[in-house]
Amino acid sequence: MNADGESAPQLAAAVASSAVFRVIVGHRGVQVAFTLWVVGYLLVFWIAGGSLPFDRPAVATLPFALQLAAPSITLIEILVLMGLVFLITRQRVVPDLSSRAPHREAALRETVLLIGYAALGQVGGWILGPALGYRAFSFHIAGTVFGCSVAPQRGEMWTWALYNFVVFALLPYLYFRRRYSNTQLNLRSTDRRNDCLLIVAVLLVESAFELAVFDKTIFSLSRHQMLIGAPLTLLIFFIGTVLPTMILIYAILLPRYLALSGSRIATVLLGGLTYAAMHIVEGWSTFSSPANATLSLIFVLLQYFGPGMFKSVLTLRTGNAWVHALSYHIIAPHVIIDTPLVVKTFGILP
Repeated sequence: MNADGESAPQLAAAVASSAVFRVIVGHRGVQVAFTLWVVGYLLVFWIAGGSLPFDRPAVATLPFALQLAAPSITLIEILVLMGLVFLITRQRVVPDLSSRAPHREAALRETVLLIGYAALGQVGGWILGPALGYRAFSFHIAGTVFGCSVAPQRGEMWTWALYNFVVFALLPYLYFRRRYSNTQLNLRSTDRRNDCLLIVAVLLVESAFELAVFDKTIFSLSRHQMLIGAPLTLLIFFIGTVLPTMILIYAILLPRYLALSGSRIATVLLGGLTYAAMHIVEGWSTFSSPANATLSLIFVLLQYFGPGMFKSVLTLRTGNAWVHALSYHIIAPHVIIDTPLVVKTFGILP
């Protein structure tokens, strides 16, 4: 014990934490991301003129300043969750995801081709939805999390879910599974006990946060609506966005990002950027003018970059993409927040 009453292990931990913090804030990618975050906010202030044009009934009545602050508040909560993840996983053997990717040339080829395929899949959703009389499809159905003025139709919701599942989950998985094992695809646990602990801890914290900030959640429904709506919501969103996200980004792309960049920090940033890019046309977006289109694109990045980074951290620390799917996606937010949307779409009576 030293003169200040701190033990050697405590001092070593403090020094290590300080060193990690300096490495993170000194990383060029982090500095660029922070700069773009600030620039994005400045552009919103300049373009929006005191109001946002989005179809988001869940937050439409909030003051303009609070709507602007919401993505940053969410990011702060995500940073807290990242700290919790590092605390829970500090004594486990962290898998080297780069060893699960092929050599650099093959990793680059697979990454470029898969990103191109994902872009074409997005364009296909933008075409298919309107062709069937629905809204353009993205990784989220219209009304997800924030609600919408016109709820999706039953056919719209099922078509969106099945399209995303086949294009972004099933086909990529079948193609890559022929060449790689489930372990190499981050779909098998190497420490089930620690994974389970992490899932429960993150789920509890995130659920509490969402219940505190959202008014209309699953608990605003009757018992009958909850019993029918919750399993239906879980099924639809599991195949429509959770599996596509898990397979495309965190099972396949993330190990290749790490192998190509050689940096976990860069991999986290790339995971966040990819996740945001897959939501580029949200149900609440509007492209009725250049100004509205710019605001929509900026808010997609502000809204989804942080959650995408956190999913990357969970996968990098565990080597198991199922951890983020179960702790930070299907239950919170989708079952908690989106069950009322599904209940309304399917006309489930109280």
